[in-house]
Amino acid sequence: MNTGGLIGFDNVLWEVKEQRSGRKPSIKFTYHSFDGEQGFPGDLDVSATYTISGDMELRLDMEAIPRNKATPVSLINHAYWNLAGEGNGRDILSNSVTIWASRYTPTDSHLIPTGQILSVKGTPLDLTKEVIVGSRINKLNSNEKPPGFDHNYVLDGPKLKNGLRLGARMKDHWSSRMLEVWTTAPGMQFYTSNNLKDTVGKGGVIYKAHSAFCFESQAFPNAVNQPNFPSIIVKPGQIYKHTMLFKFSVDM
Repeated sequence: MNTGGLIGFDNVLWEVKEQRSGRKPSIKFTYHSFDGEQGFPGDLDVSATYTISGDMELRLDMEAIPRNKATPVSLINHAYWNLAGEGNGRDILSNSVTIWASRYTPTDSHLIPTGQILSVKGTPLDLTKEVIVGSRINKLNSNEKPPGFDHNYVLDGPKLKNGLRLGARMKDHWSSRMLEVWTTAPGMQFYTSNNLKDTVGKGGVIYKAHSAFCFESQAFPNAVNQPNFPSIIVKPGQIYKHTMLFKFSVDM
């Protein structure tokens, strides 16, 4: 979880609050954000609970409770995925992607959403049907070098009884592995790691642009400045909740 100021929640020390074993093992991390931290008003108690919720399933439940002031809250998970496996040297350009979204939120030259919500139809951003990632990369109107996806999609479709809906799917044809992301959030940021430049990862492996992808379900970026976007202001007495479900499988 990041982007919450110069020192985001990804750069602070969280406390292990609870750990459970059994059929659905889980671990709960908590963090207290003090009034004025990174410029945000009010004290905020935050938790992130990771649960192995089923065979090849990982569930992430995020909650935040403002204690004394209304404050903007939009927690995200910025995990990088490469379904071919860690340190394999393969990029994600030959992967197939599907995102269940017919609209997106366009941005300015600084990648800040302008407040518009536009259709993806007839554009390289249309991922409503499965496409090869690399077939669209160079067709994008991207300010990033090298170009790539870094867009917030407005998710379609009704939610299930548990509040989740299918947001995105990625297939790696080399390994036959597949990842689906289900979420309670209204948006999905699809990012193709365009800004990775000789990043050192696990085992000293060097990662470059397009080495991985991110599916980040979220509220709409810049919602605090765009009145037509769903509000992200959470008041004392309210509880912010955001759930992501990562479903892994093998596409035979």
